[in-house]
Amino acid sequence: MRRVRAWLRIAMATSGMDRDLIGRVLREAGLIGKGVEPELEQLAGGVSSDIWKVKAGEHAYCVKQALARLKVEAEWHAPVERNRFEVGWYRIANRVVPGSAPRVLYHDPERMFFIMDYLDPRRYDLWKDKLREGRADERDARTVGRILSRIHSTTAGDRDIAAQFPRFDIFHAIRLEPYLLATAARHPDLAARLEELCRTTADTRLTMIHGDVSPKNILIGSDGPVFLDAECACIGDPAFDIAFCLNHMLLKCLWRPPSMPGYLACFDAMSEAYLSGVDWEEAGSLESRAAGLLPALFLARVDGKSPVEYIDKDSSREKVRRCARRLIEAGPSRLETIRLAWQEELQS
Repeated sequence: MRRVRAWLRIAMATSGMDRDLIGRVLREAGLIGKGVEPELEQLAGGVSSDIWKVKAGEHAYCVKQALARLKVEAEWHAPVERNRFEVGWYRIANRVVPGSAPRVLYHDPERMFFIMDYLDPRRYDLWKDKLREGRADERDARTVGRILSRIHSTTAGDRDIAAQFPRFDIFHAIRLEPYLLATAARHPDLAARLEELCRTTADTRLTMIHGDVSPKNILIGSDGPVFLDAECACIGDPAFDIAFCLNHMLLKCLWRPPSMPGYLACFDAMSEAYLSGVDWEEAGSLESRAAGLLPALFLARVDGKSPVEYIDKDSSREKVRRCARRLIEAGPSRLETIRLAWQEELQS
C-alpha cells in the first residue's frame, strides 16, 4: 500500500496534460467538431507518459504526452523530446510493415504530445496478458521476431532515416544508465564488464531501433503484432532490441512456472525468426552482441532501476542473480547457451 501511495503522489506531481488542453487540441487538429464534447479517460499503465483515451461520437483516439520525470519510486528523469522520436518510429515502422505500429493522426512537437488511433482491447490482446495466462504461442514470438528483423533490415544504413534520429542521449538516459550502469553500481565486481557492454552498445549505430521491445508494449491482433511505446527510439544497436525482448521470455518462467516449456519455446522461435532475417551484417556477429547483452539485462530486471514487478520473492531474485552473474562472467556468444543455462537453473 505504501508503494501504491508513493506512485500516486509521483503520478499527480508529474502529470502534464489536462482535459481542457486535450479538447482544444482535438478541435485544432480537426478530429472533433466545435460542438462535440469529448469523453476523456486517463489510462493506467504508463510510467513515462500521460496517456488518455478520448471518445468523441463513434471515434476513439489515444493522446500521449511524455513526462520529464517518470512515475517510479527511484529518481528517474528523461528528456521529453523522446515523444518526437516515438512518432518517427511509428511512421517509419508502418511504412516498412503496415499495421505494425499505431497510426499517428496529429503531432505537436512543441508540447511533446501526439494523437493516434485508439486500439480497442476487444480486438487486441496485450501480449504480456497472454503470457501471464500461460498462452505462450510460438506463432506470436516468431512473428514478432520476423517483423522486428524486417524493420531493422529496411532501416539499416538509411541516411534519411538516421537524420530523423539525431540524438542518442535519450536512449542512454532511459536504457543504458538505468539498466546496465545502475546494475554495475550494485555489482562492483561485474562493473567493468557491464560498462564495456554499455560502451559497445552505445558505439554500435546500425539501424533504427525501438529500445523497449517488451510484451507489455506489443498488442497481438488478427493481422499480427502492433508495437507500442517507442519512446527510446534511436539509431543504435539492433542487438539490444532482440535481447531486450528475449529477456522477458526468460523472466516469465518465474511468473508462471508450469508454462516454462512454452516460454522457452517462444525464446527459440523468436531467436530463429529474427536471426534468419539479419542481412545488414553477419548474423553471428549480431547474435554474439545480443548474447553478451542478454544476461546483463536479465540481472538488471532485479537489480537495476526498473525491476520487474512479478519477481517478488528473494529466492526467485537469487536464481536470476546466480544464472546471470555466471553468464556475464563467461561472456556467451550464442543465445541458445543462455536459454540452456536458465533452464538448468530452474530445474536445479
